[in-house]
Amino acid sequence: MSIFGNIMSSIFGHAKAQTTQAAPPASGKTSGPAPSTAGATSGPASTSAGTAASDTANTPAAPGAAQPQVDVDAVLTELTRQKKEKLDWRRSIVDLMKLLDLDSSLSARKDLAKELHYTGDTNDLATMNIWLHKQVMIKLAENGGKVPNSLKG
Repeated sequence: MSIFGNIMSSIFGHAKAQTTQAAPPASGKTSGPAPSTAGATSGPASTSAGTAASDTANTPAAPGAAQPQVDVDAVLTELTRQKKEKLDWRRSIVDLMKLLDLDSSLSARKDLAKELHYTGDTNDLATMNIWLHKQVMIKLAENGGKVPNSLKG
């Protein structure tokens, strides 16, 4: 899986876990709703992303069925609360990757830059890291994440 895929999977997976954990108290059942909620969340979300790009006839039905937008800020803020280390994921790609327990090494970030088609100098680390952070936030938004505009610009 790609590095960005790992980032997205980690964030969206935590969102699904939070939704699943919140569902049982409201329904009164612990085993019934959780699997159907998880199935509804993961199936249509990935289908609608591919459908929206390729088939506009199905687009209206997919969002109506279930296009849960993952609140990236809320998920990452909650993960930050659970960590002992203070991480500034809102401004740092390194801290974002650490928060998600992903490899944040220079080589991993250079691989991410290549994956996201960075055309700048990968030896200019500050510029590359800033670009990477913005690109990741933009890509999360493009793939069903609710990302504040302040993090995309």
